[in-house]
Amino acid sequence: MSHAAVRAAHRPCTIVVCRGCCCGNPRKHPGTDHAWQLDRLRAGAAGSGGRFAVRTTDCLGPCDRANVVVVQPSTAGRLAGGRAVWVGFAMDDDCTDDLLNWATAGGPGITEPPATLRLQFIPAPREARVRVRR
Repeated sequence: MSHAAVRAAHRPCTIVVCRGCCCGNPRKHPGTDHAWQLDRLRAGAAGSGGRFAVRTTDCLGPCDRANVVVVQPSTAGRLAGGRAVWVGFAMDDDCTDDLLNWATAGGPGITEPPATLRLQFIPAPREARVRVRR
């Protein structure tokens, strides 16, 4: 088995944080400490013992629902039927707590999301759905 295949076999749940044109923009959302949120997510991942990871990306697309976060299932979660979950309006400490708790517990396919986080789920943009089908 190749090195890349071994890594993919053990991929953890991953929180992808949009930090493009609108998400993370203090001019658009001046009451949100975007840097603190990202620091908390990264610290949670660092302390999770490899249960989940955090990465940032440029624009994910639905700018009218900023800040957008995508929670990707681990390999085990995907094998159990979990799929990527898009979360919109992810700006306050309660939402960040919910993201951390869900990812620590296993994320999509492993455990149910907190009910309050479920209220913030948004549909994936059409472009993302097309990319997944390829």
